[in-house]
Amino acid sequence: MAAAGHTPCTAFLDWDLDSSTSNGLKQEKQLSASQRRYYSFCRRKSFATFVASKRHNSQEKGSTSWSCCGQTFSEHPAIHKHVARIHDAEVKELTQATYECLLSQLEKEHETQQPKEHKAEAVDISAWIPDTSYISKEQLQKGPGKVILYYHYCQVEDPNVICAWQKALCEKLHLTGKVRVATEGINGTVGGTNVATDLYITAMLSHPLFKMDREDFKTSDGGAECFTDLRVGVYKEIVPMGVNPDVISYRLAGTHLEPEEFHKEVEALLSKGNLCNDTILLDCRNFYESKIGQFTQCLAPDIRKFSYFPDYVDQNLELFRDKKVLMYCTGGIRCERGSAYLRSKDVCKEVYQLKGGIHKYLERFPDGFYRGKLFVFDERYTISSNSDIISDCRYCSCPWDQYKLCSTQFCCQLVLSCHSCRQNGHTACCLTCQTKGQAQSEGSFATPQHKEECECTDGRPRIPQDV
Repeated sequence: MAAAGHTPCTAFLDWDLDSSTSNGLKQEKQLSASQRRYYSFCRRKSFATFVASKRHNSQEKGSTSWSCCGQTFSEHPAIHKHVARIHDAEVKELTQATYECLLSQLEKEHETQQPKEHKAEAVDISAWIPDTSYISKEQLQKGPGKVILYYHYCQVEDPNVICAWQKALCEKLHLTGKVRVATEGINGTVGGTNVATDLYITAMLSHPLFKMDREDFKTSDGGAECFTDLRVGVYKEIVPMGVNPDVISYRLAGTHLEPEEFHKEVEALLSKGNLCNDTILLDCRNFYESKIGQFTQCLAPDIRKFSYFPDYVDQNLELFRDKKVLMYCTGGIRCERGSAYLRSKDVCKEVYQLKGGIHKYLERFPDGFYRGKLFVFDERYTISSNSDIISDCRYCSCPWDQYKLCSTQFCCQLVLSCHSCRQNGHTACCLTCQTKGQAQSEGSFATPQHKEECECTDGRPRIPQDV
């Protein structure tokens, strides 16, 4: 599931804000995970707005510069660093105002949606809930388990009804995970016992709306413990690319290739080596995913979340011009929208995508052309089918591919730090966070710093259109 950019805490699906807890929350340390995501969004937006206010067009055609504090800046990184260093307090004030405005807007939207939610509750969903009277509670909660990953595009007339059914179904089967519902379909990843997950798949297959096959479900070893809770929500997109699905629809997606077909295409590409200049093997996942596992000789964009992918395409159209593109992602869903967006630019010769994603490819070719770990959006972080390690420890550069969350409070970045380095205290994502964490432990900071103020994010653009 791609869920949907960022590292796990921020890459997980964005869920509805509980407006009842929003009043009076002025400091980020008091916010819930969902509210921190909203606050983070407002800060990025405020930062972009502040930078834009300093922009002016020079007389030279196509030239752009920024003026601030009596200085002129001709490059984005320079003005960004200046604003972050000198005008942090002003950006924070603007962020707070934007955040409060967003909360107010969300509360109004929540009120207008109430009638529709009542309609969802009025629909009888009991017929879609399997009978578990013959199964003991222990069978549903204890024993070997697995994690299911799936998606399905179809027209959903009332997503709230499907959302209510999914929540009731998962709760009855004691499943945890994330399910995202929209008018364009459903996307989910849930974990539980083998008995519970098998019942879940059966319920999905028997629902009149979803015409799915068992082949549409990808499974891996795991269980309910792979997720902290159950989250089911209704959204505009079932994979958050940030582009209206009515404008760029999954129906425009590229040609699907079965794992065997994709394997042959990659084999042919690799056999040509440097002589092949008409084909691109494109990884449309986030940088922290491709860093620990990827197809040999792929193009892996340095993007932090999938909603940055359209901007990456826009800025690299010449790279794709007249090329055949072989695209892949974790389970296939990001390729559905990603390939559709790429095709909408009308520059590629052909666009293909791996059906079922890396998940299905590894089932057929565990020792194929994909090397390293497969990143997954749950507490496991990774699963593997081969022993290759293609990434290094952040601190000593020894081979290492086991992610941990940065140890600094409120930082949601992932860090590759080997056992030896962690024992020596290197548990943060960068030196800035390491210093910040030490200061916090000593009680030096009255208010925690913003979670994205560290070296890991400074080197990567925060606002796609400003790249």
